[in-house]
Amino acid sequence: MKNLNKIYTSTLLIILTIFMSCSTNDDDFSTIDADKTGNIQLKFENGFENLGGIVLNKTTQTSANGQKYNFTTLKYIISNITLIDETGNEYVYHKNDADKGAFIIDQEKAVANIIYVDLKDIPQNKYTKVKFGLGIHQNAYLLGYDGQAQFWDKAKENGMTWSWAAGYVFVKLEGLYGTTEATKPYKNHTGNMGNVVANNTADLYREITLNLPTTARVTSKIKPAIHIMADLNQFLSGEKNLTLNTSTENAMGSSQHLINLTDNLTKMFRVDHVHNNESN
Repeated sequence: MKNLNKIYTSTLLIILTIFMSCSTNDDDFSTIDADKTGNIQLKFENGFENLGGIVLNKTTQTSANGQKYNFTTLKYIISNITLIDETGNEYVYHKNDADKGAFIIDQEKAVANIIYVDLKDIPQNKYTKVKFGLGIHQNAYLLGYDGQAQFWDKAKENGMTWSWAAGYVFVKLEGLYGTTEATKPYKNHTGNMGNVVANNTADLYREITLNLPTTARVTSKIKPAIHIMADLNQFLSGEKNLTLNTSTENAMGSSQHLINLTDNLTKMFRVDHVHNNESN
C-alpha cells in the first residue's frame, strides 16, 4: 500500500510539474506581452453561396433579376487590414502604406480556390474581429507615386490602375451576361477618380468589419488562419438588385451603378472559420 501511495504521489507531482510548466509558458495569455510578435494568415475564397467556388470562364450564376452571368476576370484590392482584440484595441497593418499593406485578390491566382495573404510581425494577442478596406484610402493615394511606387507598379502590371491622375481600380469584374445564356461581354471596374474632393466625385473606398467565430490567438508558436468567404451573388443580387444592360455593361469609375455595386460587395464577406495552427 505504501508503494502504491508513493506511485500516486510521484504521478501527481509529475502532472503538477507539467501543468506549472505549461501555465508559465511564454505564450500563456494570462499576461499579454505586447513586445512579442507572431504571424497571421488571411485566406480569401471567392464563390457563389449556393454554387460553391468560382471557376473563371465557366461557373454561371442567375441574378435576382433573372440574368445569367459569369466571370472571366475577378480581382479586388484590400488594404488597411486591422485586427481588433477582446477589449476593442485595434492593430492596423501598415496603415495607408500600400507598398507594405495593400494586396490584390485575384481569382486567376487562386490555389484550390484560395488566395492567401500572409501578415508578419503581428503583436501577440487574442483577436476577435478583422477589418479591412476594399480599395485604397484617399490618404494613401494622395501620398503620390513616390509614397507607393512598389504597389502602384504591381497594380499596374495586374491591370488594377488607370492613369495616375485617375488612380487605382478597386474592383475589376469582367465576364459574359445574357437572359437565357451568358453571351454578351461586360466590364465593371470600380474606383476613385483621383482626388475625390478636388474632382467632386464619389469616394468608393469602403471598410468592412467581420466578427471571428473563434478567437485568433497570435503567439510565437501559433499562426492563425482566418478563412474569409466572399459571396459574389452580391454583385447583382445584393442590397440593391442590379441589371447589366447597354448603359451599365461597360462601366468604369464611380458612376451611380458602380456606387451601388460597391455597396453590394461590402456585404459579400464573412469569416467561415479560424484555425489556430502551430507556426512553422
